[in-house]
Amino acid sequence: MSKTKENNFDFNLFKRLFQYIKPYKTIFFSLIALVVLLAGLSAATPYLTQYAIDDSITNKEQKGFLFYVILMFVVLILQTVFQLLFTYYAAWLGQNLVMDIRVKLFDHLLRFKMKYYDNSSVGVLITRAVTDMERIADIFGEGLFMIFKDLLTMTVVFGVMFFTNVKLSLIVLLMLPLLLYATRIFQKYMKKAFEEVRTEVSNLNSFVQERLTGMKILQLFTRETIEYKNFKNINERHKKGWLKTVWYNSIFFPLADLVSSISIGLVAWYGGLHVVLDDNVTQGILVAFIMYIPMLYRPLRQIADRFNALQMGMVAANRVFKVLDTTSQIDDAGTNVATSFKGSIKFDNVHFSYVEDEEVLRGISFDVNEGETIAIVGATGAGKSTIINLLNRFYEIKDGVILVDDINIKDFTLASLRTQIAVVLQDVFLFADTILKNITLEHPSITEEDVKQAAKDIGIHDFIMSLPNGYNYNVKERGVMLSSGQRQLISFLRAYVTNPSILVLDEATSSIDSYSEQLIQNATDKITKGRTSIVIAHRLATIKKADKIIVMDAGEIVEQGTHKELLKKENGYYKNLYEVQFLQNEVA
Repeated sequence: MSKTKENNFDFNLFKRLFQYIKPYKTIFFSLIALVVLLAGLSAATPYLTQYAIDDSITNKEQKGFLFYVILMFVVLILQTVFQLLFTYYAAWLGQNLVMDIRVKLFDHLLRFKMKYYDNSSVGVLITRAVTDMERIADIFGEGLFMIFKDLLTMTVVFGVMFFTNVKLSLIVLLMLPLLLYATRIFQKYMKKAFEEVRTEVSNLNSFVQERLTGMKILQLFTRETIEYKNFKNINERHKKGWLKTVWYNSIFFPLADLVSSISIGLVAWYGGLHVVLDDNVTQGILVAFIMYIPMLYRPLRQIADRFNALQMGMVAANRVFKVLDTTSQIDDAGTNVATSFKGSIKFDNVHFSYVEDEEVLRGISFDVNEGETIAIVGATGAGKSTIINLLNRFYEIKDGVILVDDINIKDFTLASLRTQIAVVLQDVFLFADTILKNITLEHPSITEEDVKQAAKDIGIHDFIMSLPNGYNYNVKERGVMLSSGQRQLISFLRAYVTNPSILVLDEATSSIDSYSEQLIQNATDKITKGRTSIVIAHRLATIKKADKIIVMDAGEIVEQGTHKELLKKENGYYKNLYEVQFLQNEVA
């Protein structure tokens, strides 16, 4: 392991974190001022107690004693007020800083390539955006400022002790190296333990998220017992990670208390002996030192505790910054802003692979004229859906060029390109919100009246109004309150209301009732009319109506033509596919 990795505190990481403090520098420096004030006041009470005993109690001066009591009360009030301000604004700074980082992280995630999400766990990313962020907030709320406060308090207290009595201070100092060494060892092992805990938390979140999302599959294949055992194993590893931190705490903190108690005992023994034998140590000094020792050792004990929060925060920050440092964005260097397309599309010798050296598209070329509807057919894995992904620039092509209106799609800004291409996917995703918001996606230029008119145009207004609360019906998470056919209709309306120049349909009507199928067919006819459309065909009606059919197999275009032209080819791929698959569906 390198030296850098062994460091308990990564100053480069903290320096980067500090960049986010700049907008709140007034609060930051105010907190430092409060730390200084609190450290100064910390030694005031024992110091005043010393003089109250030596000047007033010993001499039985009631008036002088009252004066010291009033001073101690003022110090207590000031400490309370300053501590309140310090605690609140330290947490306030941490939460504001985390809010800024979380917003930046989410904005960064929104622009990642689809390939990044193909290879990443959703549960892990949720951990980064939620749980890890709270640990970063603890750096300021419970970690850094508290450590600084504790160190400054120790320095002030020991300075006052040394100024008051050197010999008693040296006795206290005898036990300090042992505690410092123990603290150092504690920090080292706690860092490793917290890294393990964070890893297991990510694994736990990922496992639970995936199983809850795929609960239907688990129950269909009776995987409940197996997944229960898997969860127990993951939870056991998580528990063991946390128990390591508990074990280290259970060793360190009693040791710190023991060292503090021994120091108090030595001071009481030595100081008490000299109170009796000579005047080098007064009763007030002895009492003050007994009060000073916990104030000296408690911050050191707390530093280790604060360091736990700091370690967790730094580990979390490192994980978050790794995501922020990930460069997985589609190149958005285009300058052309597409306000509309005529609709011509050209794929010219396009090569593409999701995994290096495993090509999914092998030099495909085809043209789509303005206003045409083309159907793409082929077996599963032929590369049909990949064409949709590449047209929207969800992935970068390996070789070749894709043109829209004779312009390379890379020359358009991503936002304007995707605005002009509407996609209805086979797997419809709806958010846990109203139908209206799922259609508009809160686009400011799309009104409720626009949505209702569009729904009437494609013939699904009555269906929506038949639902409770109509357009304000909440479909819940992933649209579970709607059938697959109803979700498909909502996705058609979502695409249609944006008035796109190019429409892409990945049709999915298997397991859809006949009523929904008829509505979807009517919607398809309506929204494809007069605009360029690419349809991944699963229905015979769409194939027959297409101006051109592109037949794909193993990432290559094997045939092109109209339905009638392709059926005339003897032993043609499409003819065989039609007779085996589509003709059977028609008979059924």
